[in-house]
Amino acid sequence: MTAHRNFKLRVRARAAKTGESYTAALRHFRPTPSGDEMPDNTLRIAVAQSTVHEDPTNAALLRESGAEIRGLMTQAAEAGARLVHFTEGALCFPSKRVMSELGPDEIGPSDWSKAEWTVLQEELDRITALSGELEIWTVIPSVHRLPAPTRPHNSMYVVSDQGTVVARYDERMLSATKLTWMYTPGTEPVTFEIDGYRFGLSLGLDVLFPEVFTEYDRLGVDAVLVSYSTTGSTGNEVVPTHARGYAVMNTCWVSLAVPANPAAGVMSGVIDPQGELVAETDGAAGIAVTELHRHEAVQVGREFRRRTRERVGS
Repeated sequence: MTAHRNFKLRVRARAAKTGESYTAALRHFRPTPSGDEMPDNTLRIAVAQSTVHEDPTNAALLRESGAEIRGLMTQAAEAGARLVHFTEGALCFPSKRVMSELGPDEIGPSDWSKAEWTVLQEELDRITALSGELEIWTVIPSVHRLPAPTRPHNSMYVVSDQGTVVARYDERMLSATKLTWMYTPGTEPVTFEIDGYRFGLSLGLDVLFPEVFTEYDRLGVDAVLVSYSTTGSTGNEVVPTHARGYAVMNTCWVSLAVPANPAAGVMSGVIDPQGELVAETDGAAGIAVTELHRHEAVQVGREFRRRTRERVGS
């Protein structure tokens, strides 16, 4: 943390000297991997691969997840990232068997009264506060509680670099199990902006539905943050292929965050608008860092699709 404090002091000193905002001054201090200063109109992001636990009734595991998340946030900030993106279930990915009121041997309606809601909120509050301290944006998936008897949402929180939750996205394309026994589906796409870059959000099985990404294309996003849990499921190897396809079809950046789950054979990474993997974790808990930039394919592709849709009336 000492190195990060010294870094922040240098940025603030420049801002005071030049009259720039903190964000503007920050751009002069974020070196590229080669050691050079980042060019203008770039945005450094980090995608995390973290340990996912499945029991929201276990307070110790929830606190363990929160501590690991905060450690990865600190790593991302020290690497100069403006945003760090986490996987579905980062705080907890509730098991249908743990939550079943009939379980664990029989799947039935989830008994959400068993969850340690107070601990979940405390960990989210700590993550939110640390975002403000580190001055980094954090996209953190968690369960969002709704008034009983309504089931919760499976959600992604967007926490600003000022330490405030500024948006929340709720998974829309729920699996049969999630919809029947566990969650309330979301209804709307969500976008937010950092330094002129617009982001869209995708959670869980959203990644299997092209229309989710077409919708974000129409909304003019530069990147889609995809959080997907590989825990307890098979066939996960197709998910990175989907993500690369969406990046190419919509000429946008795609960040894919998954759990540290070696058996799944899927790693967190960032894909550029031409479908190239430009950053990837090694499968263990950690982060990968890269810079988004104004890729020429983005505007060309977006304008081509806009004009074509207008011609055919779609």
